[in-house]
Amino acid sequence: MPQPSSSEPVHERIQDIDLSQEMQGSFLEYAYSVIYSRALPDARDGLKPVQRRILYQMAEMGLRPDRGHVKSARVVGEVMGKLHPHGDSAIYDALVRLAQSFALRVPLVDGHGNFGSLDDGPAASRYTEARLAASALALTENLDEDVVDFVPNYDGQFQQPAVLSAAFPNLLVNGASGIAVGMATNMAPHNLIEVIAAATHLLDNPDATTADLMEFVPGPDFPSGGILMGLDGVKDAYETGRGAFKLRAKTSIEPLGPRRTGIVVTELPYQVGPERVIEKVKDAVNAKKLQGISDIQDLTDRKNGLRLVISVKTGFDAAAVLDQLFRYTPLEDSFSINNVALVEGQPRTLGLKELLRVYLQHRIEVVTRRSRYRLARRNERLHLVRGLLLAILDIDEVIQVIRSSNDSEAARERLKQVFDLDDIQAEYILELRLRRLTKFSLLELETERDKLLAEIAELEKLLADPALVRAQVALELDHVAETFGTPRRTLLLNAAPPKQRTTKSAAELQIADAPTTVLLSTTGRAVRVDLESDAEIPPPKRRSKHDAIQARLDTTTRSEIGAVTSAGRVLRFTPLDIPAVPPTSVGLGAGVRIADYLGLTDRTERVLALIRFDDETPLALGTRDGVVKRVVPATLAVRPELEIIGLKPKDRVVGAATAPDETELVFVTSDAQLLHFAASNVRPQGAAAGGMAGVKIGGSAEVVSFTVVSDAESAEVVTVSGSEGMLAGADAGRAKVSSFADFPGKGRATGGVRAHAFLKGEDRLSLAWVGVDPHAIGTDGAARQLPEPGAKRDGSGQPLDAVIGSIGTVIG
Repeated sequence: MPQPSSSEPVHERIQDIDLSQEMQGSFLEYAYSVIYSRALPDARDGLKPVQRRILYQMAEMGLRPDRGHVKSARVVGEVMGKLHPHGDSAIYDALVRLAQSFALRVPLVDGHGNFGSLDDGPAASRYTEARLAASALALTENLDEDVVDFVPNYDGQFQQPAVLSAAFPNLLVNGASGIAVGMATNMAPHNLIEVIAAATHLLDNPDATTADLMEFVPGPDFPSGGILMGLDGVKDAYETGRGAFKLRAKTSIEPLGPRRTGIVVTELPYQVGPERVIEKVKDAVNAKKLQGISDIQDLTDRKNGLRLVISVKTGFDAAAVLDQLFRYTPLEDSFSINNVALVEGQPRTLGLKELLRVYLQHRIEVVTRRSRYRLARRNERLHLVRGLLLAILDIDEVIQVIRSSNDSEAARERLKQVFDLDDIQAEYILELRLRRLTKFSLLELETERDKLLAEIAELEKLLADPALVRAQVALELDHVAETFGTPRRTLLLNAAPPKQRTTKSAAELQIADAPTTVLLSTTGRAVRVDLESDAEIPPPKRRSKHDAIQARLDTTTRSEIGAVTSAGRVLRFTPLDIPAVPPTSVGLGAGVRIADYLGLTDRTERVLALIRFDDETPLALGTRDGVVKRVVPATLAVRPELEIIGLKPKDRVVGAATAPDETELVFVTSDAQLLHFAASNVRPQGAAAGGMAGVKIGGSAEVVSFTVVSDAESAEVVTVSGSEGMLAGADAGRAKVSSFADFPGKGRATGGVRAHAFLKGEDRLSLAWVGVDPHAIGTDGAARQLPEPGAKRDGSGQPLDAVIGSIGTVIG
């Protein structure tokens, strides 16, 4: 080609653009893409676009829980090729997180292979396999019933859901984290059962406050468990969408051998791995920040779960060392909540109530659209069935019309004229196989018609009443909670961790061993009241929930004490981490659930008493089968837990209390017999002994109460009658309060005297208690009114206004 000469002009297209405007426009486009298409979750289904596309594509591939796993690389390829053209590594990282049980409270992908840990990454996608978890089906259900809008994919060849149907509030349950441009989100996971309970409450009570919802969702529930210290930050997050709090590892101080004590870690804060803790402990020891630690071992395995053992040097207080570990290592970590999510395409900071409201509006729309879709499909089918019924009634004429027609078009028109059908019905009859046109098919069609009419009536009734739609949403939520719900893992403590000084020497590694009183309520809550040496606990100015005392123990902050349980065990623990309340405003409603604090896994096991291991005064125990035993706590072996009585199969301890020789031991049986005798009649035994006969019981009766009375003149007997066949909570029963002095004493292993007269419909005592200053508590923890004292020993009592769950004594 001839080249232009240097004298000829060269035509170039050069456009002058303002650099600042171009940068601003490009940055806004990039920010928009990151915010709306990558980093922030949708408030309705709680998923980012890549997560939503993964779950939808896996559902389209048929990777259900009842089918085999497929290579993760195949899933990544399908998602990348059809829906998400942003690189395989980003897709696989999102897939891995959906499968990690330590990252999500309810995992959505069932992974097979190495999907990583808190300290290590996953294997490559070619080595791992995946399929949908059962919970993911609840997020992707009914997508074929027009419940959500579909939008084109990146090249317009496929359709993808703009949002999933989301049968449970995934954003609150599994949380989310992401960094966008100019904003970020960090949402904590919660317990599925608690979140759904709050959602259904808000559904029934749209004006409910955040405080009302916190009765159902008291705080986050992390997959790794741990202890949440201080609820003020949680309250701020639920009110405003922003808040912060401290997470602590769950630890215990245990003997590791002769004269060796160690700190055992069984749960870590969220997203903290054991290797990271070990590394930080070693760094702090080498830097002389931590003292008193001789060794740290990771004994974690699949059978026993996480177990980090930190050995404490001889001469160092383990509690003080633990205090330093919380300060210098990730055993205590902070978590900041920033609830930013997309609502109607806009990023918003949402509190608990707003998050639930957005989700519920989405579910109401899903149920409404699904019902409309099903109504339309059933109307279409009913239309066809009615046409078939007309044809079957005169099948011979139908056949004659079809045979005498020249072509299908003519047959269709003649069928419409002869049988008064429309185009759809006539076409359906023409395509029908002759074997369907039998008498049996007539019965089937009539049954189907009746069923369709009933379903159409139900759907029309549902769509006509918004209250029924909300009830259907609540019903489906309850079903999800029952199917996928699990117990809470994170322990919530209302008391925040104490503020610490910047430096602390080895000589100062001693926590003040101050006098304290541990109170245990009849509802299973415990608090610590730190006192001066000569101070006393004053009576409360007004009653609050859970304020009925079952056990009280005067001890010191760092002393090891024991919890006696209904399984006949004694568990050693220190009251150091039990929430402390000031003596001027004692209330057990702020306490910790003692079963959670001690890690009791059996829900039927209850803590009955608290003991000091240096106490020489015998402890008395009474069992459901009428066995009595006394044992001296000071003689018990030094173990984290041990059996204190040899129980027979199915027998349980019903009561335990300190019992000097001059006190009276009192049994009350379900057939209303009361027996009391001197504690001196029961000689103390060793821990392994099974006790001796305490009260004689006959038939199907059992012991409902065992108590120790030290002031026979002031003690009162409270009995509550009921019926064995009555549904729990259906009838409050009858109660009476009698003077204990009216009941004569009898010998051990006898039958006692009658303590309550049953009326018609009553056949047993549901509850009994003997002591001074009785205080009744309902099943909800609130105070209940007892009848006036002074009733006859064998009277029938007075009807109760509300059900009584437990009885104890007043604070003070």
